[in-house]
Amino acid sequence: MTRDKMDFDVIIVGAGPAGLSAAIRLAQLSQEKNTPLNICVLDKGAEVGAHILSGAVLEPRALNELIPDWQQKNPPLHTPVTHDEFIFLTEKKSFRLPTPPQMHNTGNYIISLGQFCRWMAEQAEALGVNIFPGFAATEVIYEDNRVCGVITGDKGVDREKNPTARFQPGMELYAKQTFFAEGCRGSLTQTLFEKFHLRENCDPQTYGLGIKEIWEIPEELHKNGSVIHTIGWPLDYSTYGGTFIYHWGKNFLSVGLVVGLDYQNPYLSPYDELQRFKMHPTFLPLFENSKRIAYGARTLNEGGFQSIPKLTFPGGILIGCAAGFLNVPKIKGIHNAMKSGMVAAESVFNDLNNECKLYADNLKKTWVWQELHSVRNIRPALRWGLIPGVLYSAIDTYIFRGKTPWTFHHKHSDRTQLKAANVCKKIDYPKHDNKVSFDLMNSVFLANIHYDENQPYHLKIKSRDVAIDINLKKYDSPEKRYCPAGVYEIVYDVNHNPRFQVNGGNCLQCKACDIKDPTKNILWTPSEGGSGPEYSMM
Repeated sequence: MTRDKMDFDVIIVGAGPAGLSAAIRLAQLSQEKNTPLNICVLDKGAEVGAHILSGAVLEPRALNELIPDWQQKNPPLHTPVTHDEFIFLTEKKSFRLPTPPQMHNTGNYIISLGQFCRWMAEQAEALGVNIFPGFAATEVIYEDNRVCGVITGDKGVDREKNPTARFQPGMELYAKQTFFAEGCRGSLTQTLFEKFHLRENCDPQTYGLGIKEIWEIPEELHKNGSVIHTIGWPLDYSTYGGTFIYHWGKNFLSVGLVVGLDYQNPYLSPYDELQRFKMHPTFLPLFENSKRIAYGARTLNEGGFQSIPKLTFPGGILIGCAAGFLNVPKIKGIHNAMKSGMVAAESVFNDLNNECKLYADNLKKTWVWQELHSVRNIRPALRWGLIPGVLYSAIDTYIFRGKTPWTFHHKHSDRTQLKAANVCKKIDYPKHDNKVSFDLMNSVFLANIHYDENQPYHLKIKSRDVAIDINLKKYDSPEKRYCPAGVYEIVYDVNHNPRFQVNGGNCLQCKACDIKDPTKNILWTPSEGGSGPEYSMM
C-alpha cells in the first residue's frame, strides 16, 4: 500500500505545551519577518489533549512571553492559586511543614493541561499552523545520516461512517527541520538517542509514575485555588514520591500520587498506594460524599539537569519533556517545556537547512537552565531516604541557595533497582470499598480507552519465557503492579502452569512498562493513531 507524501518546512511531533509553543513562535516569526513557513504538528491522540495528563499547576512565565495578551483570548486558566500547604503524613496523623520556596505558587494557576493544550492549538491554527491529531509518528526518515521527516502509522477510522475500512494508511512527511516534542519516553526520541549517541555525556534519565483522579466534591468542602502536597505515608521512607490535592474549577478536585520508578520493592503497587492515601483521616472527608469522574496515568522525567541529553542532531531538535526539563522540587515543567519550544523556534528560524547547534547555546542563556541547575542536587539526594533527603534539600535551598560547588549524579537506570521478591516484604493493601478506593478495572473504565480490536499490539514482548522464568520467579511479576491499567497478568491453567497474558486494550500509554521492566522485556511502540485513552480534563 502506497503512502501519501507531503513536504513542510518544519514538522513538530507532539501537540503538548512544548510542541505547540514552538509552532506558535515559528508562526509569529513567520509573520514578523514576512517569511512564510509551512508548519505541521502531529499528535497521536484522537484530538489535541487526549493523551495529555499532568497535575497541573501552571507558572505563566513562558506564556507571558509567548502570548503577552493571553488574558484577552479566553484561556482555560480560571483558578489562580490562593493557598499552599506542604504536609508530612504518618499513617494516622498529618503535620504541616514550611512550604519550600520552590513550591510557592503565588501568581500560578491550577489547570487542566489537556484543556490548555486545546486552547494553545486554537492559537496556533489562527496563525496558520497545520495540526493533525490522530496521526502517530512511528518512524524517522533519514537521508545521508540526516533527519528528513517522519512516517506516520495507520490511523483508526470511524466505523459508523466507513464500515468496510480498517484504517487510514499512514503518510511520509518531509521537512527541513523536525522538532521532537513527544513528551516523556517518546518512542522516536529513544531511537534518536541511540542513532546520534545523544546520551553519551549525561546521566541516565530517571522517572516517576504519576497517577491521577478527578473528583466532583460538595461545594461546602471546595476550597477553590487550594494546593496541597504531601510526603511520607503511604510510601515508606526509602521510596521517593508524594501526593497532590488541587481544588479548582467548579467544585473539582484533582488528587494524585507520583512514585519514583527507582523504587526497590517489587510488591509496591503505585495504583494501590494512591487508593489507600485517600483513606487517610486527614483527607477522607473530601471523598466520602463525592463523585470520581476521571482517571489516568503518565510517566514523567525526574533526572533534571544532569540527565539532559545533547539537544540537536542533523535535521532535528529535542524540546520539552522529550529532553527532560521538569523541575522536580518545584513540581512543575510546563513553563520550561514551553520556553524550550520557543527558544528552539527562534534558534532555527533563520537556518532551517543545518544542524541548529545554536539552540543548546541559546537555551543555556535562559532562566530554564538557571532554574534546573539550581535544584540539580535535590532529587539525587532523596535516594538516601526521605529524612536525610529532606534535610539535605533544606540545606541546599536555604543555606547554599542552589549554588553548591558539587553535583550529585544519577548512576543507574530505574529498571535495575528492583530487589528480588524473596528479600522484600509483601505490602498488604486494604480491600477497595468502591466508594473512595476502587478496583483497577473500575478506574480504567474512566480513562475512555479505545483500541480497534483488529489493530496489531503496540506492546512488544521480546520473550514470554523471560516473563515467567525471570520476572515471575525472581521478582513475582512486578509488571502486575507497576502497570496502572492491568495490562499484564499471570494466568494459570488447570495444572497450575503459569502463562504471561497481555491485555493490550487496557493500555493508558503511560510508558511505565518500557521504563521499569527489570529484564527490558517490554517495548512500547505507538498504536494506531487516534487510539488509546481519551482524556477530556486531565
